[in-house]
Amino acid sequence: MPVRYYDWIAHHRRRAADKIALVDLASGRSFSYAQLDDRASKLATHLRDRLKVASGDRVAVLALNTTDTLEVQFACFRIGAVFLPLNTRLTVPELHYIVGDAAPVVMIHDDDLAETALAVAKLCNVAAVMRLGPGGSYEAGIAAATPLARFEEVTLDDISTIMYTSGTTGQPKGAIITHGMTFWNCVNLGGPACISPSSVLLTVLPLFHTGGLNCYTNPVLHAGGTVLIMRVFDPAEALRLISDPAQGINVFFGVPSIYQFMSQHPDFAIADFSRLIVGGVGGAPMPVPLLKTWEARGVALQQGYGMTETSPAVMVLDREDAARKAGSSGKPVLHTEVRIVRPDGTDAAVGELGELWVKGPNITPGYWNRPDANAASFTDGWLHTGDATRMDEDGFYYIVDRWKDMYISGGENVYPAEVESVLHQLAAVAEAAVIGIPSEQWGEVGMAIIAVKPGHSLAAAEIHAHCQANLARFKCPRVVEFVEALPRNATGKIHKPTLRQQFSQPKPTDTAA
Repeated sequence: MPVRYYDWIAHHRRRAADKIALVDLASGRSFSYAQLDDRASKLATHLRDRLKVASGDRVAVLALNTTDTLEVQFACFRIGAVFLPLNTRLTVPELHYIVGDAAPVVMIHDDDLAETALAVAKLCNVAAVMRLGPGGSYEAGIAAATPLARFEEVTLDDISTIMYTSGTTGQPKGAIITHGMTFWNCVNLGGPACISPSSVLLTVLPLFHTGGLNCYTNPVLHAGGTVLIMRVFDPAEALRLISDPAQGINVFFGVPSIYQFMSQHPDFAIADFSRLIVGGVGGAPMPVPLLKTWEARGVALQQGYGMTETSPAVMVLDREDAARKAGSSGKPVLHTEVRIVRPDGTDAAVGELGELWVKGPNITPGYWNRPDANAASFTDGWLHTGDATRMDEDGFYYIVDRWKDMYISGGENVYPAEVESVLHQLAAVAEAAVIGIPSEQWGEVGMAIIAVKPGHSLAAAEIHAHCQANLARFKCPRVVEFVEALPRNATGKIHKPTLRQQFSQPKPTDTAA
């Protein structure tokens, strides 16, 4: 029998109506659980009655971080509509594909992205458009509506959200997110992240991404805590807010680059992290030297692993193990199963590399309009993650790298994340990425692309010497390129397809002897 979905904003309104649920830092607005419940309820009425949004229809949002995005999410849930957050960094042609594929009936946008949103809405024949902000149709619609009289009956198996993956290879795929996936993620992360009604979270990752929406924004709201939303990440402002006792921030989450930028800011040395109970990190392999930098400031970063398709939590490292198991993603969360699988489909031994497969109520049922991707991505209900993983003798898991980022040099597998961690040991390195490039002699060799910290200098010879002292010869990059900054996607991850396109061939003068 299907299990019904329950709205946790309405629940917390009944229990703690006046407690602050959301703070929009850019506009200075704050909303209690009662106010958030009212706004989501009236927005739901407006979408259903005025804009004729029916159960199962998609509602798109193209906006920089704002509390309004969360109102749209809960309004959609209440009428059985499907929330469609859109990547704010994509171009009109890229969004044309996604919006054409998902076919939303409403496009909600902010002023900063109005030109793009309107162009895409026109190309895709979106029936209705709503503008956020003072004087916009969004606020007018809420003001004119009455609270929703009755929530649509939805179950944990029903679709709540479609999130499109970054599309690093081919066209992006729309991962189907069910109500149950979001709920189980709240349960799975709640314990390890120490989330409770007293949690105060600063959200800096984009809300169109599962990291911003679910690490830990939805879990904190599910618990009845408070979420502060930063419109665009700024390392100095993040450090200031975390240091301010009046804000009371005790929970934080970022991808490695977020922590890197904060640690490189001059205010890092004087920031007050004493109230921070949890500093979560995920989204990409975390360089151990960066973990040590934060550990020296008294913050044991809690590593984890997840994907859009897994809602996202799969593994979390407990705070008590953060230092002694630095580099590990921890152990599986409560309501999920994992396997490390050899290419022949058998389970890998302890210490042996294989592909991580996952299964459980937090896993996507599939991709929107992509039966081909569904067939290729699942085996007997197990999702193939594409991540090269090993488990140590204590049962801790290590995400070594993406299978597709691995390259083979002289018959040896090289995982760039391992090499990048060694490069980050050099004090002058601000950013580092390693890719495989063609080699007549070895098949492929490594290229290190380095951005140097301002005020520092670094020569290719120093990098070669450091790698030769710390890595097996076949792992050492043969080529070094220096750049001002590395290309990143919207969540701050280094975008290796761009690097591969840019650096397809080595420069002979840079090749190590």
